[in-house]
Amino acid sequence: MKPLSGEAQASLRGNGDNQTKLVIAHRLSHYGAKRNSDQVMFPNAVAQLEIRKAMKKSIFGLVVAALGAIVGAGAVYLFGLFKPAPSPSTPPPASAAAPVAAAKPGEAAKPAAPGASAGAPGAPGASGAPAGGPPPTPVELGKPEKAVWPLSVTAVGTLRSDESVMVRSEQAGRIVSLNFREGQPVRKGQLLVQLDDSVTRAELEQAKANLKLAKANFDRATELRDKNFVSGQAKDQAENALKVAEANVHVIDARLGRFNIEAPFSGTIGLRTASIGDYVKDGQDIVNLEKTDPIKVDFKVPELFQSKVRVGQSLAVTLDSLPNQRFTGTLYAVNPQLDASGRAVVLRAQMSNREALLKPGMFARVRLALSESVETLVVPEQAVFMQGEDQLMYRVVDGRASRTKVEIGQRRDAKVEIVQGVTAGDTIVLAGWQRLREGAAVRPAGGGAGAAKGPDAAKAPPAVAPATDGKPATAKNSDGVKAESGKPAASASPVAPSKP
Repeated sequence: MKPLSGEAQASLRGNGDNQTKLVIAHRLSHYGAKRNSDQVMFPNAVAQLEIRKAMKKSIFGLVVAALGAIVGAGAVYLFGLFKPAPSPSTPPPASAAAPVAAAKPGEAAKPAAPGASAGAPGAPGASGAPAGGPPPTPVELGKPEKAVWPLSVTAVGTLRSDESVMVRSEQAGRIVSLNFREGQPVRKGQLLVQLDDSVTRAELEQAKANLKLAKANFDRATELRDKNFVSGQAKDQAENALKVAEANVHVIDARLGRFNIEAPFSGTIGLRTASIGDYVKDGQDIVNLEKTDPIKVDFKVPELFQSKVRVGQSLAVTLDSLPNQRFTGTLYAVNPQLDASGRAVVLRAQMSNREALLKPGMFARVRLALSESVETLVVPEQAVFMQGEDQLMYRVVDGRASRTKVEIGQRRDAKVEIVQGVTAGDTIVLAGWQRLREGAAVRPAGGGAGAAKGPDAAKAPPAVAPATDGKPATAKNSDGVKAESGKPAASASPVAPSKP
């Protein structure tokens, strides 16, 4: 075959490019037609897709708006915590112009002196606090009281019997007799419980018979030995058999005594846990016996008072179950070993209980007198509060609260002893200290002109009656004219213009 010429090849190549372009155009038109047909055939699906996109945008916007609102509210709340709350009794700002004093006839009117206005800088406001500051806090004020208290220590304790025992059986057996009544007194040596001892008594009779035989054999052996009819060994064996028989009788006799249980001391019998006919084992509880006159009280005091505790010191005991009675006793024993768990000294005292009012196990409040009575300063317990490990109080100095660390002593009758920290002449806050802080202005809770008692009374800021019915509080000047709180008082007579 003859090859094509160059012009023919170029023509075919151009025609191929055109055909390729036609194929591409045909495919693009087919894709566009198919897309249009899909939009025509599925209009609902396209609409739903658009709706979903719109809903996603709306939900995202709502979430962003809600988060913004929450963050904004939190910021407002946090800034509001540090913003001082406006006081309802804060006077309104004073006018810029100074009041004009009343002029005498023939004289020109003179402006009032600086500071005469309630809003003048540095002058106290009508509420008793510096202008622009918080009003004074109403509290209950007072002074420490002097009282004569003995140096004593209080503790809680438990009453115990002078003698106490649980009656138990040393021998197993059946109870055949109970010779007591529950809750009644018994005497020392009185028979309380009788166990069945018939078998043991029979064994005792047998042991006595053996003893009799052993003694006869020993006597015969001794007689024969004296005549040299028996050896010395035979005599020794007879003597040993006699001693064994005697010991056997003593053993059975002692065992027989354990079947009879007697009272070891005089006292009051308790409640029994066994009845007639019961079989008890050795060591089983039967009934308790208590001696309660005199009665003991056990209590503990801190090791701080160890050097001041002495045997023979008197004490007073009160009981919650007998609120109107007071009992006295004497300390008679001090445990040489301290209680390691509480670092306390364990003490024991004794009291008379002839009327049998005190029972073992009762809860007792003990006050142990350590020395003679001395004069001391006392304040109400509510005036002292704790912060960490410190005992604190508020003193009033120059009309302001001063937090003071104090050292307390004993407590008695809702009062506490102040050992160190305040003096008799100090003015202290008795109640209302929960609203105070260091340096806060204070005033008496009753209001009025009565300020803190004591030498600081003249330095305390004046108190003004609070406003009522939504109207500002008023006060009278020297001329008897009422003026609103925070505003200058008007003159008694109008200001007359000066003559030329």
